[in-house]
Amino acid sequence: MLHEDKLQLYLESLIPSEPEYIRDMEEYAKENQVPIMEKAGMNVLLQLLRLHSPAAILEIGTAIGYSAIRMAQALPNTRIVTLERDEERYKEAVRRVESAGLSGRITVLFGDALELSGEVSGRMPFDALFIDAAKGQYRRFFELYEPMLSANGIIITDNVLFRGLVAEDPEEIESKRIRSLAAKIHYYNEWLVSHPDYMTSIIPAGDGIALSIKKPPADR
Repeated sequence: MLHEDKLQLYLESLIPSEPEYIRDMEEYAKENQVPIMEKAGMNVLLQLLRLHSPAAILEIGTAIGYSAIRMAQALPNTRIVTLERDEERYKEAVRRVESAGLSGRITVLFGDALELSGEVSGRMPFDALFIDAAKGQYRRFFELYEPMLSANGIIITDNVLFRGLVAEDPEEIESKRIRSLAAKIHYYNEWLVSHPDYMTSIIPAGDGIALSIKKPPADR
């Protein structure tokens, strides 16, 4: 086992046990191959959001509602709008949100995030944007929804290390699709850290989390 894997297991072992319905979601995701955040990454995400105390969060990529529910748990005064294009996952997310008693604070919208900006704009501003959807579209998601942030809004992007493949020699990656995705995420990261209006740090927790905060006006 790699040193990094041992470290990941150690960090996860320190995270307190979650309620049964959260553990049930994790098991459902595992059995049905639904991508959800790794525990260590989720722990860091929630801590970043607690520090920022957003009144409203926009999430791109609901899946089955795991992240949205975890964020709502951690931030009892926050409302969340989350977007999902897969109909089966959307329906499962709505069911899970209702079962958790959070339908008053979590709004799940069905459709492609690249086509929902008109509907979402009526719910702005947001104090945090969380991007965790189609990896090849990260930059488009950023550019489309960044204008809907409040003055001190932050952007958090998940999976920016892509299982470490962003650091691999592309010729060593056999799958053409995975090689292409790794390249797109790598270029997104480079674009992100050189953005004229944002300062970005990449945190090697979970599958990699990028935290982008706005530069002071004098630095833009």
